[in-house]
Amino acid sequence: MTDFEATRARFRIPEGMIYLDGNSLGPLQPAVTERVARMLAEEWGEMVITGWNRAGWMAQPARVGDRIGRLIGAPAGTVTMGDTLSVKVWQALAAALKLNPGRRVILSDTGNFPSDLYMADGLVKLLGDGHALRTVAPEAVEAALDETVAVLMLTEVDYRTGRLHDMRRLTERAHAVGALTVWDLAHSAGALPVDVTAAGADFAVGCTYKYLNSGPGGPAFIHVAPRHAERAVPALSGWLGHEAPFAFDLDYRPGRGVARMRVGTPPVIQLAALEAALEVWDEVDMADVRARSIELSEAFIAGVEAGCPDLVLASPRDPARRGSQVSFRHPEGYAIVQALIARGVIGDFRAPDILRFGFTPLYLRPAEVTRAVAVLAEVMAARAWDRPDFRRRNAVT
Repeated sequence: MTDFEATRARFRIPEGMIYLDGNSLGPLQPAVTERVARMLAEEWGEMVITGWNRAGWMAQPARVGDRIGRLIGAPAGTVTMGDTLSVKVWQALAAALKLNPGRRVILSDTGNFPSDLYMADGLVKLLGDGHALRTVAPEAVEAALDETVAVLMLTEVDYRTGRLHDMRRLTERAHAVGALTVWDLAHSAGALPVDVTAAGADFAVGCTYKYLNSGPGGPAFIHVAPRHAERAVPALSGWLGHEAPFAFDLDYRPGRGVARMRVGTPPVIQLAALEAALEVWDEVDMADVRARSIELSEAFIAGVEAGCPDLVLASPRDPARRGSQVSFRHPEGYAIVQALIARGVIGDFRAPDILRFGFTPLYLRPAEVTRAVAVLAEVMAARAWDRPDFRRRNAVT
C-alpha cells in the first residue's frame, strides 16, 4: 500500500498553497535540488569535460529512459530521452509514415494538443505527395479508421477535459485496418497505469515536467516498439543517433534500436533533475495512485457541483473515462482562476472557457481538496473574480 504522506514529504509545497496544477508543472522535490547541486559542483565543476565518461553523462538518455519505461509498460532499451515533446512527435510520425509507405493520412482528433497537430500539419506539408492530416471529433476516431490511414496519432488524456482514450482498443482497431499508432502520454505517464506493450502501441512519446516532476522544460521521451526498432528511420538524423558518433563519419548510419532516435547533445543538468525526481516512484504502486486520484477528483466534482451551480462539468463524469484532472466551464473562466490563485488555490485556464484542476496523490491531501472546493464556492458566491486585474491576461494562462 502506497504511503501518500511519505511521498508528500518528498515535495516542497509552498506554505498555505493548495496545488492543483501538477498536470501542467509538477512541484520541486528537495532531492532534485540536492542532485543538481551535486552534479554542478562535483561533476561539471570538478570533472569538466571528462564528466561525459566519468559521470556517465552520455549514457543518461538510455538509463533514464529505462526508468520511464517502467512507468509506461515499455521493455528495457526501448525508451530514450532528449529534446522536446514536439520534436519527439515529429520523429515518431515521420518514422511511422515511412514504415507504412503505401498510405498518406495521419488521423487525429480535434481534442488533441495543438502542438501535436501543428507538427503533423507541418510534416505533411513538407512531404507533399498527397499526405494529409485528418481530424475528427474524439468520439468519432474509431469510426474514422479505414484503409487510407497510415498513422493514428492521439493524446491518451485530453489536455483540456481529461477525457481518456482507450489505448488498447483503438490500437487494435488501427492495426486491424493496417495503420500504425503514435500515442502522446504527456497527461498519462505518472498519472495512471499505462502499458504500451499490452496495448500494442507502435510509438509513444511524452514530456516529463508534469506528473513526473522534472522541472520547467524537462526533457521528453520516445518509445519505439521492439518490432520496429531496427526498421524505424530517424528522419532527424542527428550525430548522437549515429551508430558510432565519435567516428565522425561523413555518412549517417543509424544506431541500434531506439538509440537512433537520439538527436543532439543530451540536456545533462535536466536529466539529472529528472533522474532524482523519478526516485519517488520506487515507493509507489500505480494502482494506488489511480484509486486515490479518482477518490480526490470525485470529491472535488461533488463539492463543486453542490456549491457552484454556475460551473458546468467539462470532463467525463465516469472516472474510468478521464485521467487525473477535472475541468469545468464558465464564460469568465480565466478571471475565476486568477481569483483562486490570489487565494492560494493553484489551477489553470485553457481557452476558450476551461477551468482546469489536476489531482496528484503523491502530494495532494483530501483535506486540501475540501478546502479548494470551499474557496471556489466563496469566489463564485461573492463574484470575487469580477475585477479588471483578474481579467487581464498573462502571457501564460
